[in-house]
Amino acid sequence: MEPIPENPDLSAYLAADDVIDHHDPLVRETAALLAEGTANPHEYAEMAFEYVRDAIPHSFDSGDPRISWRASDVLEQRNGICYAKSHALAALLRARGIPAGLCYQRLTQDDGSDPVLHGLTALLLPGASRWSRLDARGNKPGVDARFGLTTERLAFPVRPELGERDYPLVYAAPPPPVVACLRAARSTTGIVLPTALPEAR
Repeated sequence: MEPIPENPDLSAYLAADDVIDHHDPLVRETAALLAEGTANPHEYAEMAFEYVRDAIPHSFDSGDPRISWRASDVLEQRNGICYAKSHALAALLRARGIPAGLCYQRLTQDDGSDPVLHGLTALLLPGASRWSRLDARGNKPGVDARFGLTTERLAFPVRPELGERDYPLVYAAPPPPVVACLRAARSTTGIVLPTALPEAR
């Protein structure tokens, strides 16, 4: 599946906002530290991906009940669910001038029940002809997501026979249901994840 930017204006994928707040000093400092020793955007993007994937645990894996949704909070608290981690990676990429956005999958249990929306990050490296999706949720037994621009190595390949799907759009800002679920949750225990994107039900 080829990701499709929802906004034709590439500058939208470099902008800072309340969620992807790459103007925040902590985001800028983290990006600068990751970029030390390389001026290559590809190398930096891979380091930023691996940092978010490996150094910031997924809240459900670690049992951390705290909710983070703003990129700077994810980096400060060093925790987050998939949406929050995708925000952090997008912010680190944008901080170094790499266009980045957000993508989503609809995933289910092995019997097709309990659908949830899963968050990814997409980026467009200089000279690239297409967007690439990355999944920085964090690896664990049975999950082995890796950095890949031509061949995707996502945490969860979709299973269409179970009603799972990839949403093709690359969002410049997270859709309202994603931010609303994070802001409404008091802890990861009680969080209610979206089951689909409204415009693609």
